[in-house]
Amino acid sequence: MQDILEAIMAAEGSDQPERELAGIAGLPVPESYRGVVVRADETRMFDGLATRDKDPRKALHVQEVPTPELGPGEALVAVMASAINYNTVWTSIFEPLPTFRFLQRYGRISELTRRHDLPYHVVGSDAAGVVLRTGSGVTRWKAGDEVVAHCLSVELEDAAGHDDTMLDPQQRIWGFETNFGGLAELCVVKANQLMPKPRHLSWEEAASPGLVNSTAYRQLVSHHGANMKQGDVVLIWGASGGLGGYATQMALNGGAIPVCVVSSPEKAELCRKMGAELVIDRTAEGFRFWKDEQTQDQDEWRRFGERIRELTGGEDPDIVFEHPGRETFGASVYVAKKGGTIVTCASTSGFVHQYDNRYLWMHLKRIVGSHFANYREAWEANRLVALGKVHPTVSRTYALEQTGQAAYEVHRNAHQGKVGVRCLAPSDGLGVRDRELRSRHEDAINRFRGH
Repeated sequence: MQDILEAIMAAEGSDQPERELAGIAGLPVPESYRGVVVRADETRMFDGLATRDKDPRKALHVQEVPTPELGPGEALVAVMASAINYNTVWTSIFEPLPTFRFLQRYGRISELTRRHDLPYHVVGSDAAGVVLRTGSGVTRWKAGDEVVAHCLSVELEDAAGHDDTMLDPQQRIWGFETNFGGLAELCVVKANQLMPKPRHLSWEEAASPGLVNSTAYRQLVSHHGANMKQGDVVLIWGASGGLGGYATQMALNGGAIPVCVVSSPEKAELCRKMGAELVIDRTAEGFRFWKDEQTQDQDEWRRFGERIRELTGGEDPDIVFEHPGRETFGASVYVAKKGGTIVTCASTSGFVHQYDNRYLWMHLKRIVGSHFANYREAWEANRLVALGKVHPTVSRTYALEQTGQAAYEVHRNAHQGKVGVRCLAPSDGLGVRDRELRSRHEDAINRFRGH
């Protein structure tokens, strides 16, 4: 592993980094590597505890694991950096169920997928790094290519997946519903998960957009989601967070009018730094949408709607970008414009949504479910990053050994933007190839740092 890292680091000061990296093809593949895992024999460790009291630091372990055999159409990647997504939090607290059930189900498909059904699960759904090897049938990528990985894993043997790969019956999220994920020194991906690494970004910056940027693109921009157009008023919950930070940028880029909902003055300031003008600090303004655990407060829905109209000059949201779920969903349905769209994913505050259907059916609103993105959507979202149109939202990074702490902070919502993890990268700031492009966007790239 040290030889691989040295070969990658040799490209740092080189005028021809591609030539330096091409030498990786001649290096042997390590027999094992360090990865962040959860263990099958610990899935009951949090029994009896409330969700908020479950501690990812107790369940996420860094351990040496065998390097799996590479299958047809796959690639082995040396991971320089990864990032924390909420699915890693769910995995680490074994909610809504232990991910080993996903691995067992995947393992029953074929001899090749049986590799994934193990008593440990290497987690992580983001990665930036360098291709080490490719399996048979791979022609688009080669050893030495600098890449990022999106997290859609599909088999594409069923006709249902060939209009929209997200509809493939064997669609899975890599590193969550499959093994050998990105929070590790090596990872195994399907070749059609790979995309070019944005050349002006460091490894940790390039790793951070993958899951959330692609998710926001499909949810907000794609015709499979809200199909946002110029002039749309878009209500964005958690607008400075890992997902909302990209939705805010895409709304602004696309000529829409974001109404950013946040929970602190610091988060409000981050939205303004991105260029948003309409911001609601729901904590400062005292919005509480539930009277108690069972009863929502419709008076608060109305007050919230009035506040939105106050900011927009009397307009309701054409689109509500929903991801908190239970806590906010009733209000989201209520405040959407007549004929508007509530597009939803994730449900980080709870999966069971309650809303008053009168405000949906009588006002001709639509609820659209959105889950990650297909390859084309992920590629287009990554292209926006590579062009400097959308910028990473990394606020802080941790070493691989500190992944548990990084996941803990995301679980406790004690972070802004995305939390990165250095896997093989020894420090932040490495991997930048296009410094001229970077210099034009330095402030935007770093605006989340330190928050």
